[in-house]
Amino acid sequence: MEKIGTESDSIVMDFFSGSATTAHSLLELNSEDNKHRKFIMVQLPEVLEEKSLGYKAGYQTICDIGEERIRRAGKKIKEETGADIDYGFRCFRVDSSNMKDVYYKPADIKQAEIDLFADNIKEDRTPEDLLIQVMLDLGVLLSSKIEEKKIAGKKVFSVENGYLIACFDEKVTEEVVTAIAQQHPFYAVFRDSSFSSDSVAANFEQIFDTYSPKTVRKVL
Repeated sequence: MEKIGTESDSIVMDFFSGSATTAHSLLELNSEDNKHRKFIMVQLPEVLEEKSLGYKAGYQTICDIGEERIRRAGKKIKEETGADIDYGFRCFRVDSSNMKDVYYKPADIKQAEIDLFADNIKEDRTPEDLLIQVMLDLGVLLSSKIEEKKIAGKKVFSVENGYLIACFDEKVTEEVVTAIAQQHPFYAVFRDSSFSSDSVAANFEQIFDTYSPKTVRKVL
């Protein structure tokens, strides 16, 4: 079906992915004709029955099985064919916002509770979680190339060769902000609680106005 119904750069969406059979077959087809078909697999995280073979093998949901199948299929196809195709994939799960309520509903927070929200990001969220939220907010494709780099000693995410640069490390100084501004990204994103001092938070707009005035800035 994939060979008949797709072109060399088609994106195939399967809303009932199951164990990711569609993804597996597209990887095989790409390896045969060296094309660039992509896939989007959608599957509810249905819990496996404890007596099932998948559960006994260590998988909790159908999604877990699908992820592992894509990994194994890609590895096997590469070993057997040596095809120079993209074997990678990203897995996303629907979750609640990364932000605490104060970020979206400040009027509902009482004055006595303000200190509880010194950091407006939920404690269990990772820098990668924040990056994906930012990409969605800004309309940057989730399939974009993402690289981790060091700029002025801090870890940053560079998306699409610097189109978006995000830094969520702690103790971000003016030196770090300046170094990022000098990269001239289209978007630059920081975490409000990451700035090393109030003066850095106050001056970062001026730093960008000096070194990269066209950069769109966002602070979480």
